[in-house]
Amino acid sequence: MHDSQTLQEILNRNTKEGVLYEKLDNNRVLCYACGHRCVIPDGRQGVCKIRFNNGGTLMVPSGYVGGLQVDPIEKKPFFHAFPGSLALSFGMLGCDYHCSYCQNWITSQALRDPDAGASLHYVSPDRLVQVGLEHGAPVITSTYNEPLITSEWAVEIMRLGKEKGLIGSYVSNGNGTPEVLDYIRPYVDLFKIDLKGYNDKNYRKLGGALQHVLDTIKMTYERSFWVEVVTLVVPGFNDSEEELRDCADFIASVSKDIPWHVTAFHANYNMTDRQDTRIQQVIRAAEIGYEAGLRYVFAGNIPGTGNGYEDTRCPGCNTTVIERRGFHVLKNRLADGSCPKCGYKIAGIWSKDDIQKYRSKLQ
Repeated sequence: MHDSQTLQEILNRNTKEGVLYEKLDNNRVLCYACGHRCVIPDGRQGVCKIRFNNGGTLMVPSGYVGGLQVDPIEKKPFFHAFPGSLALSFGMLGCDYHCSYCQNWITSQALRDPDAGASLHYVSPDRLVQVGLEHGAPVITSTYNEPLITSEWAVEIMRLGKEKGLIGSYVSNGNGTPEVLDYIRPYVDLFKIDLKGYNDKNYRKLGGALQHVLDTIKMTYERSFWVEVVTLVVPGFNDSEEELRDCADFIASVSKDIPWHVTAFHANYNMTDRQDTRIQQVIRAAEIGYEAGLRYVFAGNIPGTGNGYEDTRCPGCNTTVIERRGFHVLKNRLADGSCPKCGYKIAGIWSKDDIQKYRSKLQ
């Protein structure tokens, strides 16, 4: 990277024509990669700052990563998909939100915050897939920035990965559209969505809209993605029992088999004005999830102190079938996806055969 070139200039060169858009009059374009559905005049960017209109053609990111790591799939977090496996995680730069407590702000806010200091590394889809295979990671994950807005690049990678037997996954804020979900569905099977609360006014402060996320949870479930939902419990922002109950009730209305992760907030980025979430608050949030009828609720970011709420328990007989501490599986007692004691079928993606079953629903 040359000092004389801005990050924006470098990113603008590492682009190709997008797929998730349509041309309008006067050289404008309509982008539908995310729920903002930006109408972008010639020479301007969308809300995300990385998809831009060049002479009536929407240009989108390509050919680089802003982050690359191999780590446990539980860190995404996916608790009911290939437990104990590794996931190759990659991300680009940019986001369609501007959350004040973002955990990945160096990549997601790189074009909004001069303090981010993000860098990028050029890489081919072939090489990324090869890295996953070399590390024995069965899953490849688009994460770190918002994957929906870089879906063309993710599909390039995950199409190749699928040919090699890798499973595609997204770690997303859930600001989706039917068009982007249909575009990625042939190559993406696992989808983690952040439900950042149940208050639209607060969502607007983050740059989103609550209804878009609720719709995306429904749409991903209807399209037979394996869906897990995460709510970061932030003191003074979304931690009231009423709001947590609204979140749990909504998820249960879609499916009681959707795992819900309620995780502890730690002061970060531009939200350092409040205390970390107390362990008891996270445990109470998990209790609210079970009270709403959800079958699989997990307390996160408090390893070893969650009163068993890190574990998967059988809804049929309450036997612990997967025991965890943090991102590590200590014991997996599942027998072909079922409880070894009572035979209850535990919802999840436990093998590649389960992936085929989910894909067969799309036919």
